[in-house]
Amino acid sequence: MSLDPALRTRIETLLQGNRAVLFMKGSPMAPQCGFSAKAVSALDAVGVDYAHVNVLEDGEIREGIKVYGEWPTIPQLYVDGELVGGSDIIEQMAGSGELHGLFGVEAPDRTPPTIAITLAAREMIAKALADAGGDYALQIDIDRNFRARLQLAPRNPSAIVSDVAGLLVQFDLASARRAEGLTIDFADDIRGRGLVIDNPNAPKTVQEIAPTEADDRIAAGKLTLVDVRPPEERATASVSRPFEVLDGDGIQRLQSLPKDTPLAFLCHRGGRSLQAAEHFRNQGFTHVYNVTGGIDAWSDSVDGGVPKY
Repeated sequence: MSLDPALRTRIETLLQGNRAVLFMKGSPMAPQCGFSAKAVSALDAVGVDYAHVNVLEDGEIREGIKVYGEWPTIPQLYVDGELVGGSDIIEQMAGSGELHGLFGVEAPDRTPPTIAITLAAREMIAKALADAGGDYALQIDIDRNFRARLQLAPRNPSAIVSDVAGLLVQFDLASARRAEGLTIDFADDIRGRGLVIDNPNAPKTVQEIAPTEADDRIAAGKLTLVDVRPPEERATASVSRPFEVLDGDGIQRLQSLPKDTPLAFLCHRGGRSLQAAEHFRNQGFTHVYNVTGGIDAWSDSVDGGVPKY
């Protein structure tokens, strides 16, 4: 099958404009297939920047890239204009350190994470492994949002393996680093019945903060306020304290801050700010707050001079 010249030019422009390009289903924050998720996890483990193309949003690229690289499946990783391969190859190269070498970064840390499994959980896992038969291990995958998935899987010789009281638990490279200090327990309570994970590395959930407390902490230089409303709403009513915004280059500026920077998000009444706060929590920020009641509550409790609308 020949490739339309205009489409070939589109693809080559993408490859020439970015050192690394991942053609995938979905986005790195929300992969839409397991193979794309594996590729993203491997690239996260290497810790390099890369562009991505969501082929689900571009049917021409989705079919054209298969012809261009003579590779029939998605995802596909290109580096320096050359096809590296699909998810299995990306994962293998990340695990061996070959992908690190390709990007000129330090070889991966393959130290098995230290994890704990309670007695009740060990008994349940051991029974499941015995019932499965063959050479199986408990596999834990932890994505960049720290969502964890547990499953029984055949032993993978390239995996990172922790031995917990005789139970073998295997990880890919990125998951291993995200799992340090993790605890697996068996629950039969309000959380449901089954295995549950407590991961101390997961970003803390968004916390509510009262306008008065936010004002005090901003005044003390201990909190960065982010007004998520568009410019026209800010023109109607704004707080007198310094604040960041999301329009313009605001998002990029905030994302460049250290991940332990305390951030408080403000909107009209608290709904949009909660969504924005959750987004930044998923980006790895560990101290994220939502100003309860928004600017209306700020007017009521902090500064009556702020108009309500």
